[in-house]
Amino acid sequence: MAAKLKIIPLGGLNEIGKNLTVYEYGDDILVVDCGLGFPDEEMYGVDIVIPDITYLVQNKEKIRAFVFTHGHEDHIGAIPYVLRQIDAPIYATRLTAGLIEIKLQEHGLLETTKIVTLEAGESFRAGVFGVELIHVNHSIPDSVALAIKTPIGMIVHTGDFKIDVTPIDIDLIDLTRFGELGKQGVLMLLSDSTNVEKPGHSDSERKVGARFDQLFKDCDKRIIITTFASNVHRVQSIINSAAKYGRRVAITGRSMENIMRVSTELGYMKVPKDTLIDINQISQVPRDKLVIITTGSQGESMSALYRMAFSGHRQVEITSSDRVIISASAIPGNENTISRVINELFLKSAEVIYDRLDELHVSGHACMEELKMMLALVRPKFFMPVHGEQRHLHRHAELARFMGVEPSHIVIGDLGKIVEVTRKSAKLAGSVTAGRVLVDGTGVGDVGSVVLRDRRHLAQDGMLVVVMTLSAEDSTLISGPDIITRGFVYVKESDALMEELKRVVLESLDGCERCNITDWATIKAKVKANLSGYLYKQTKRSPMILPVIMEV
Repeated sequence: MAAKLKIIPLGGLNEIGKNLTVYEYGDDILVVDCGLGFPDEEMYGVDIVIPDITYLVQNKEKIRAFVFTHGHEDHIGAIPYVLRQIDAPIYATRLTAGLIEIKLQEHGLLETTKIVTLEAGESFRAGVFGVELIHVNHSIPDSVALAIKTPIGMIVHTGDFKIDVTPIDIDLIDLTRFGELGKQGVLMLLSDSTNVEKPGHSDSERKVGARFDQLFKDCDKRIIITTFASNVHRVQSIINSAAKYGRRVAITGRSMENIMRVSTELGYMKVPKDTLIDINQISQVPRDKLVIITTGSQGESMSALYRMAFSGHRQVEITSSDRVIISASAIPGNENTISRVINELFLKSAEVIYDRLDELHVSGHACMEELKMMLALVRPKFFMPVHGEQRHLHRHAELARFMGVEPSHIVIGDLGKIVEVTRKSAKLAGSVTAGRVLVDGTGVGDVGSVVLRDRRHLAQDGMLVVVMTLSAEDSTLISGPDIITRGFVYVKESDALMEELKRVVLESLDGCERCNITDWATIKAKVKANLSGYLYKQTKRSPMILPVIMEV
């Protein structure tokens, strides 16, 4: 029986972020993108979230290549963690490859990884797969869609895209190539669903550039502006406006500095002579002749803008003579953190201009009419919406039906669900291990659901530690109990409660002694249960209780 093509999303479905799609045919696997996600409010202490790659590790001898559609974190951010366990070559366009190299360098993996740099329009082979890169517009240069030639037919994987007829780099999306592929016959289309709920067309990036010009003209304040570090075109627009009005530009924030360096070295950003200065030199420039481009558009607690707002930045102090421009929309879940930063900036009397009041951001994702155009050009036999939450996937499926795709030819996948494709059908067929792996500091995957549950418990109700010294011979109490609390009650203000808790502990130990219980695990369990019951009855709180027994 002929082999079937398997498409297995390990990230990017029913979520925004950590995109990773597996294409498998026989003994060959092609991996498209390898991104990270950001923790939600319930993931206390977690730095980033990456896809569960158990299936890839189990089949690593089949992996022929990783190919990347563009250089955003949600498409490249997990690659250093994945390459610790898997050895395979990387294929990417120049800017994407440059950003990946920075990550691999930081993790000590650059020397051992083969990176092949390609231009849009070029192709490569990876096992049975022939992969062609097609130029698309997005909010970062060098973005591509993929035309993946398989033994059973052509698959088009759009990656993130929009149709911008006036892009900053003058390089239009290659709609002609999509149309040619449609005429030749496309078996399946996997398309970006992020903005499927938005009618019409996405605005051009040039619209933001024009707005910057208005905000820079006749401004007598220092301008501090934040945007996504990876939005190279947006940063270029800021630099253009600064140079036009005779301002010097300083950059602050590690990710912004890295992307500036890579994009200027590769020629994707043009900086006029004598425009850039070091952030340590800003005191030498009049405030009305200065622009500071900073990270922190999402209110991240370690970002440069956050440190400015909360008086923690070494070089920049916010005053009433600052105009702060936030040129980004909130990623879902970040609204509160951004609001906190904006409020703090207002408290410092700065003038703050942000997206709710002003058109300072345009999306890098296709809206409804652009998604229709992609479907009309490619004319796929089968369709699978990707890159979106459940509501986005279903709305995109409706759009495909409206554009003439047979309802039975539309597949809505899920993480780990295998989509089995033949020349005649596309259907869900089984599943593999999938989910999320939490990265906390240098630990990858060692923070599981139990640890998160404990952190949530500690955050909500605090902790109470009971220290007892017992005799090694007969488990009788020698000293204590001493009670230490963190995040529960302040001991000095709750002396009466502490005395009552000690009484409960002593009664528990007496009960164990009367019943001849000498097993420490049982004693701890008894103390914990009695304390927990008493505390809930008296305070309606359930702190984490940790009995500690010392032996003498």
